[in-house]
Amino acid sequence: MKKILVIGSTVVDVIIELMERLPRTGEDVHVRRQQMSLGGCAFNVSESIRHFQVPYILFSPVGTGTYGHFVREELHRRGISSPIPTPDKDNGCCYCFVENTGERTFVCDHGAEYLFREEWFRLLDLEEIDSVYICGLEIEESTGPVIVDFLEKNPRLKVFFAPGPRISRIDPWLLARLFCLSPVLHLNETEVLSVTEENSVSQAARALYEKTHNTVIVTLGANGCYYFDGEKEETIPAFSVNLADTIGAGDSHIGSVMACLKKGDPLPKAIAKANMVAAAVVGTTSALLPDEEFEKLKLL
Repeated sequence: MKKILVIGSTVVDVIIELMERLPRTGEDVHVRRQQMSLGGCAFNVSESIRHFQVPYILFSPVGTGTYGHFVREELHRRGISSPIPTPDKDNGCCYCFVENTGERTFVCDHGAEYLFREEWFRLLDLEEIDSVYICGLEIEESTGPVIVDFLEKNPRLKVFFAPGPRISRIDPWLLARLFCLSPVLHLNETEVLSVTEENSVSQAARALYEKTHNTVIVTLGANGCYYFDGEKEETIPAFSVNLADTIGAGDSHIGSVMACLKKGDPLPKAIAKANMVAAAVVGTTSALLPDEEFEKLKLL
């Protein structure tokens, strides 16, 4: 089985659990607790792929400084390495504020983990890769064109694109180039309605399909997950969960979909399994699902 190339960030998530909600300007609030955890979209996605025992390459720069040291040590402890050499720039972090409803708000300090160089991609053995994950955050950065250049030079690679809530901040010219690569799109309901300005998820998915000519997957939270593949549309039900926080839910979902498709599952079954994984993740503090919790899902 060929590998999935996971392009993107690995960061420190500083998780701050609030007693109630985010403060208003000038207000003081207390926290229930805080912790540091390995995170970042690319790492979170790779963890779901790993759970399904699908081979992958985590293609993620790890910078210097306190947060870079934390990331490097945590990856080493897990036996994970990136082929990218250490850039001479501090790694950033993500402050994850979790309200008592479980909803999360991110405040990110971007560093070396979001910046890519053309020469790094020459370190890859393209013969062992057949699909790629990319996130909108890296495309939005100044070096985003480097990633798009790589994908355009390798059109045989199947692209999965999770643009995230900042899709509207990506240069329209760069976004158009990405859409020409016919990626599988993965967004949530708010994102898909915002970027298309349509009134329904179905209309929005069709509008995006006209641009990519490939499957559009839209997560709907407690209402499950919708997809449109150009011919068929369907909503796969969600699984009930005791909500802890929503950090990493989308990442775990797209990672699981990719892994299940690689193992031969049809799309509806892949999404159903991904719904189970995402439900387990939001029932866990932090974006990472412990191995023992994944095993309880009995998906292998």
